[in-house]
Amino acid sequence: MSAPLAEQPPAAPQIEHPLGAPQSERPSSGSLSERSESKGAWRTAYADRMMRTFAPPLLELTRGEGAHVWDSDGREYLDFLAGIAVNALGHAHPVVVEAASRQAATLIHVSNYFASEPQLALAARLLRLTGAGDEGRVFFANSGTEAIEAAIKLARRTGRTRILALEQSFHGRTMGALALTGKAALREPFEPLIPHVEHIDSTLEALEAAIGPDVAALVVEPIKGEAGVLPLPEGYLAAARALTAEHGVLLIIDEIQTGAGRTGAWFGYQHEGVTPDAIVLAKGIGGGVPIGALVTFGAASELLGAGQHGSTFGGNPFVTAVSDAVLGEIERAGLVENAAVRGPQIEAAIAAIGSPLVAGTRGRGLLIGVALTAPVAGELMRAALERGLIVNAPNDETIRIAPPLTIGDAEIAEFADRFAAALAEVSGFRSDHSGSLSEPADPSGSLSEPADSSGSLSERSESKDQTPEEATP
Repeated sequence: MSAPLAEQPPAAPQIEHPLGAPQSERPSSGSLSERSESKGAWRTAYADRMMRTFAPPLLELTRGEGAHVWDSDGREYLDFLAGIAVNALGHAHPVVVEAASRQAATLIHVSNYFASEPQLALAARLLRLTGAGDEGRVFFANSGTEAIEAAIKLARRTGRTRILALEQSFHGRTMGALALTGKAALREPFEPLIPHVEHIDSTLEALEAAIGPDVAALVVEPIKGEAGVLPLPEGYLAAARALTAEHGVLLIIDEIQTGAGRTGAWFGYQHEGVTPDAIVLAKGIGGGVPIGALVTFGAASELLGAGQHGSTFGGNPFVTAVSDAVLGEIERAGLVENAAVRGPQIEAAIAAIGSPLVAGTRGRGLLIGVALTAPVAGELMRAALERGLIVNAPNDETIRIAPPLTIGDAEIAEFADRFAAALAEVSGFRSDHSGSLSEPADPSGSLSEPADSSGSLSERSESKDQTPEEATP
């Protein structure tokens, strides 16, 4: 996926940092648990007031600036998760602040009885960036899962009943999106869900066996972020496009996590040069405000008619103004190109640490999965947090990295230092970042051996039970 270490990647675009370097103190002394006990009233308040749908939060965050955030104890963290691939421009970016302030002082909400200039401007930008063009259409929602619901309705309007989705996929938590999600553990507590959804392996052979004249749509993610950052097999999207076109099946691509430049192209499907029938967007297109979108191409744009779908808040002037500003800044600052360069740079930095815990990396651009040789991702995530680094463990053997698209050399160097220290603690090794390692603190430890050495990295990761998105930090 990334260039060999000996090769030099193309130069990164010069990214402006208008906020300057974060004005913070280095991490304070004391362990995370010790500091939390000193100011833990928020934990009690959270437990007393919030529905127990999430694990207890790790921190109470109070402010952010660029790629850094601060907690209620005043400690600074490097945010290499960006709200799970949401904060494309980082925190408190001047473009977001200005757009939000201006629109809040102008017009926030009008309902869909009325149009607004920000709504129409964002729709035009999305039709241009996606390549949907004049024949394309946009439906605005408030989240990715809501946009998936619109996509399911689109599929039903073909008159066919079956929808194909992939095993270990994740499409959202509402009932339709949950039916598409390829994780039985998430679906079973809420069954029966909508019928006629089939989950197949991520192989062309499985698709060829399942597709037929009664299939309405195939719904896929270019990279399965919640399954451990697992890309589809090389050439899968192109072959799937050919098969779906042959059988009159809609190809719907879930770009919720991969869109808005994160993979080094505006959208993941563009790496393979395919034209889908519809794509689903959210996360990074809003830069932190809640927005989702269904974008249709060609004849699929005629499937939904008046009164067949709607949203009270979807596409209101406030969120569309901010989203249009975010995408405009990504274009202006060359952040799609930055993601294409910075991803391999991060992977090279991880490889240079030389940790026996790291089996490799996968993903694309600034959506990276670090494959581990032992099921210690949760422990490693917490060790990183202790050192002021926010990353995520989507499963026991993967660390997910999804930093803001604005990162540069300084943030990557800071990441490498903190991640190396976390790896050293968990593995018992010490690294000088040049690849040489000392003896383990516990020579009898087995962390350097894979928990299951059979199969590829992708196969081993996909076979594990996955941690649902946002269910645990």
